[in-house]
Amino acid sequence: MAILLLVISRAYLNAQSAPAADENIPYLVTFGTDANTSWGDNNFCQIFFFLVPDVQTEPVYLRVYDPDTGGDPDEAKGEFNTIVSFSVYGGKGCWSASDVNGIDTVGNSKSGIMLTSKSFGSEATYDQEYYSFGPFNPYEGEYIEKFGGRVFKIIAQGKSGDDGNLYRYFLSTEPDRNVPVEGGNLFTYEYTFRLPNDQHQVSQIYPFVDDKTISVEVSNFDWDNDGEIRIISVAKNNLLIDVSGDNTWKTQKFPVVEEEKNTTIEIQFVKNRNMKIVNNNVVVVVRNQYGISLPFFVIPIGGIPLYTPKIMMKGIQ
Repeated sequence: MAILLLVISRAYLNAQSAPAADENIPYLVTFGTDANTSWGDNNFCQIFFFLVPDVQTEPVYLRVYDPDTGGDPDEAKGEFNTIVSFSVYGGKGCWSASDVNGIDTVGNSKSGIMLTSKSFGSEATYDQEYYSFGPFNPYEGEYIEKFGGRVFKIIAQGKSGDDGNLYRYFLSTEPDRNVPVEGGNLFTYEYTFRLPNDQHQVSQIYPFVDDKTISVEVSNFDWDNDGEIRIISVAKNNLLIDVSGDNTWKTQKFPVVEEEKNTTIEIQFVKNRNMKIVNNNVVVVVRNQYGISLPFFVIPIGGIPLYTPKIMMKGIQ
């Protein structure tokens, strides 16, 4: 019983990190604006939203692990010279007016009210340490009825330099340690992340398909021959997704059947077992038939999908 409780405790503790432990993704990544997009960041900007349930009345914090760009685990291109800003937004329009519906999500990303912002260079103070933004009153977020809570936004924006900043988030009720907000979640519409270096690792992310979706387009950027990408749902089982080459996008369309509506699907990344690819960064976007991006929740809505062998599906050419 003690071992079981320990496992549950650890799982709960890691539940509100981005990336989540279950995703098996080491880090988010944002490069400086002088970097080449062939390093795996298409726009030098990453937008995440954090959801605070409406029953939460006490302040919350958004903690950033290793916000600086210097030392491990960051990716140097020569000497470190990169500055990345982290800005938190709340208020009306924070989520509802954000330009998150296309591949390039930088457009109207700064909607809402900026609550705080801080830029980080190569300061050793923050190397492999947390920096906490907050406290935030939950009522400073934008109330979104369909999410059952209030939404805040954090934008990681490369300002200068050509290095890669690798970092993680954690939604917490305390400033100095990771204590999950019960019922909280984090999500994004364009996922830019580092894959594991271990060839035997499998990573996964979880877009949510609503009841208005009849097809999805899965787009990936700069895959670099790092194995296979698969899609799994209640009706699809390990369908292969066309993978992108260096500094390019690849998009493939799949139909959505009735059983898949209002469920999470899994996009799985299986490392190349024959050739070791290290420090591979990739961008993934999933859009519906209207070109609207679907959210990736770090805690999958409805849980991880389990394939039911009823229907065999193929990609739409």
